Amino acid sequence: MKIIIFGATGMVGQGALRESLLAADVEKVLAVVRKPTGVRHPKLEEITIEDFADLTPIKDQLRGYDACFYCLGVSSVGLSEEAYTRISYDFPVAAAHLLAELNPEMTFLYVSGAGTNPDSRTMWSRVKGRTEVEIIKTFPNGYGFRPGYIQPTFGATSKTGLYRAGYALTAPLMPLLMRFVPKYVTSTDRLGRAMLRAARTGFPTHIVENADLR
Repeated sequence: MKIIIFGATGMVGQGALRESLLAADVEKVLAVVRKPTGVRHPKLEEITIEDFADLTPIKDQLRGYDACFYCLGVSSVGLSEEAYTRISYDFPVAAAHLLAELNPEMTFLYVSGAGTNPDSRTMWSRVKGRTEVEIIKTFPNGYGFRPGYIQPTFGATSKTGLYRAGYALTAPLMPLLMRFVPKYVTSTDRLGRAMLRAARTGFPTHIVENADLR
């Protein structure tokens, strides 16, 4: 398989990148990033771009891929709905529309989050829900992944300081959470492997909740 990853420098993207590079059936990974990942691997190629809403400058480099793992995201804290929509709707939808033109049979996987709902009164949930709807409408093999609490593993770290502090505080509780409420928690490596599963064989439903990811 040949895979494109958006957001490979974020916590979820780091997990997706690691698992993709480890997978024997993945021959190439293209990371579309704003800043270099710092990872060196013979399978990995990187493209840096400033405006994720306009991918036409790199269009020819996006042909011939089997799957796209869209992990690019941002916290909604402190953002207006307009600003959050640009990152969480405009960017992934622009990527989806262009990639559907270039690779119509590809698997496109958008990481949203538990609680995502296009009819929600909560801003982040509503915006991401609209994105899921558009992704699934655009791709026959389109998915919305809704992980719950994600444990960073194998060195994956969040770029958001508040999240990093939260993960550090809750790390001692992870064994208990994994044991007693496993359907609400996952990890970056598990999530990465679930993405690869979707690319290989698909899932029965286009919306994939945390329990299904596990």
